[in-house]
Amino acid sequence: MAIEHDFFGLLESGPDGSIFWSENVEFGDQSVTVDLTAPDQDDVSTEALDVAASLISSLEAVDLAARNAMVNELDSRTSEVTEYILQQQATLGDELDDLLLDASGDTHIDVIKALQLMSMTILADEHGGADPFAVLEYALDPDATDDVLLVNLASDGRVQSVTSAD
Repeated sequence: MAIEHDFFGLLESGPDGSIFWSENVEFGDQSVTVDLTAPDQDDVSTEALDVAASLISSLEAVDLAARNAMVNELDSRTSEVTEYILQQQATLGDELDDLLLDASGDTHIDVIKALQLMSMTILADEHGGADPFAVLEYALDPDATDDVLLVNLASDGRVQSVTSAD
């Protein structure tokens, strides 16, 4: 079986009925890995694929919304974003300054600006559900795959939560 979509082309299912699509999308001066996955193609609607295509096509706006959500988390000392930034400061020390793109004097904001969008995973079978429809993965250091922040999006593009990978 397969699903045909204008944006994704022919999505063929594996022997277990799952579908998977992966592409590197150019974003600014970097390449972002975008994966679309579902354990059962029967749970994937055309509407879900349309929403996924829209998220990918508007990656710049999605990224801005995700970063704004991170900034909003800075109000709480116990938020995962604040904890992540403090952990990066403790781990990297003076080396942190080398990773910052634009040192404004507000280290927390500077870290959020310097985060790289590494990947977007779209869980196409979660369209309209309570679980995340898309997960954006951000890292300060692309080689430190354990030190990431995850931004979970609902199928309407709204940020549900920002968590660390721990």
